[in-house]
Amino acid sequence: MDSFFKGLFDTDLTTVISVGDFMLCLGCSLVFGIVTALTYMFRTRYTKSFVVTLALLPAVVCVVIMMVNGNVGTGVAVAGAFSLVRFRSVPGTAKEICMLFLAMGTGLIAGMGYLGFAALFTLVMCLVFLVYNHLDLGAKKNAAIYKTITVVIPEDLDYTGVFDDVFGKYTTSCELVRVKSTNMGSMFKLTYNITLRDAAKEKEMIDKLRCRNGNLEITVSNRETVTAEL
Repeated sequence: MDSFFKGLFDTDLTTVISVGDFMLCLGCSLVFGIVTALTYMFRTRYTKSFVVTLALLPAVVCVVIMMVNGNVGTGVAVAGAFSLVRFRSVPGTAKEICMLFLAMGTGLIAGMGYLGFAALFTLVMCLVFLVYNHLDLGAKKNAAIYKTITVVIPEDLDYTGVFDDVFGKYTTSCELVRVKSTNMGSMFKLTYNITLRDAAKEKEMIDKLRCRNGNLEITVSNRETVTAEL
């Protein structure tokens, strides 16, 4: 039976993985992948494709590492293949990238035959992930004070410093990031990134801006930390 799984280019000096060891590592990797996927699904918005990827990725990496089996040249080629896969995918969030690395690390450890370390690594990292995912770490506070505000003003109103006194009172920082003409050029749409001094006074600030821009449209939204989230 083992001869059926022997490689065509194997020699007498080549160490061949037994079918039993192969199935043991593969089975454990699948279990670790399921644990990782279930951990990510806990109180997290997810897609089916990403969960399936997390469940299968440790097994895929495990098999690749077992097949490399100490061959440096093959290992370099595999590393190049994995790097290409990254550029064929849509950029994800930092949390998704972290879980992908966790799944790959589990597969690497299992593929080297250290199933106990792979199980311990999966358990510890999943527990730590759940703990950090449960902590707020100031995210709600940041969402409350870091805002993007869009103000529409008539064309006859000079937008240069028109709201400086209002923003100076209610914000700690203010930056005009975009100016756009709208309504056939009869109005300007100004977009600011601001940091509020007190989130509870957001409506009071909007009322002041409405008095200045003639009660035209004002939009306030949470500011994105970066253009595309890491």
